[in-house]
Amino acid sequence: MAQTLDDLIRTSELPVFIDFWADWCGPCKMVAPSVKQLASEFKGRLIVVKVNVDQQPDAAARFQVQGIPALMLFVGGQLKWRTAGAIPYQQMRQEVLKAIG
Repeated sequence: MAQTLDDLIRTSELPVFIDFWADWCGPCKMVAPSVKQLASEFKGRLIVVKVNVDQQPDAAARFQVQGIPALMLFVGGQLKWRTAGAIPYQQMRQEVLKAIG
């Protein structure tokens, strides 16, 4: 059985960074390279998950995604940070560093 997003957030020993996006979303495409860079830089210290809101509308509803890209960071099962819209890589990185120390 595939692990659900909720299960991953609840049970992960590592922080979980989620990018809610869609193919048709211009700002999502702008953020995608930064999310990929984040995953690379923090490999082994952070789990990065991309959720396509068109393919997984239930997940988008469950996490109350109103606009995309929606970025969320969970630590120890708790939401520590969230934002909507395109943000620079350094801002994403700063939020992760604050969360993981």
